Amino acid sequence: MQDNDAVALLERKLTRERAARQQAEALLEAKAQELQARNQELRRSNEELERFAYAASHDLRAPLRTIAGFSDLIRRKELERMSDSGREYLDLIREAISQMDRLIDDLLEFSRANRVQMAFAAVDLEAVVTDARDGLRALIQQHHATIRTGDLPAVAGHAGLLTRLFQNLISNACKFARPGHPPEVDIRAEQTGDRVRVDVRDNGIGIASQYQDEIFQMFARLHSPDEYPGTGIGLALCARIVERHGGSIDVVSAEGEGATFRVWLPVADPAAEVRA
Repeated sequence: MQDNDAVALLERKLTRERAARQQAEALLEAKAQELQARNQELRRSNEELERFAYAASHDLRAPLRTIAGFSDLIRRKELERMSDSGREYLDLIREAISQMDRLIDDLLEFSRANRVQMAFAAVDLEAVVTDARDGLRALIQQHHATIRTGDLPAVAGHAGLLTRLFQNLISNACKFARPGHPPEVDIRAEQTGDRVRVDVRDNGIGIASQYQDEIFQMFARLHSPDEYPGTGIGLALCARIVERHGGSIDVVSAEGEGATFRVWLPVADPAAEVRA
């Protein structure tokens, strides 16, 4: 009799465990389907954003060119007869055109970063940083900036996108310099396992801790364009480029004490041919 009771008790226990397992599996399956649906929705949203950015950027070019053309025509033909206030208004129009033009360029860059076919190759980071620095030569000279680099390894990635990444980080360091302190940018790298961490350290105005996640969002600006130029897209583009490389980016900073942008990228296959 005791044996029968023990068997019945064991069967009830197994039944409860089986029911609990089935319930957990059903819940897990529901969560997996929900996650898949959300990922699909996110992909659709990103694709729509990319299409919007690309279309809007191109559609905005035509009226902007018209405004710029008439602004130049007024300057050539009417400038001598204009009052001081009229000339000031015209200068403001030209500044607004320039700002809008930069915004359109940045939107196009963001759209291209999403559409580039990612055929990874071994990329020489030293060559990438050199190209980025050469592309910013005028800005670097204007700000009397000093750019220093350590030994930079090869990473797996897209050379064009990586050049844009470091252009944006160096450009940021130049634009957000402390008054009276010429920008100093130090770029170092360290390999850990299958990742390379690249630190881009500057001596600029720094970023308060509460804004350090926000700055990587689209159109995020901590200062007015009158204080510091920019469109609020540069760091969002950096984050997108790093994401497309399967890496990550963050910032370590304190207000008034400079900033260090840390970028993690996949290390290159040692057997791969390195592209300069």
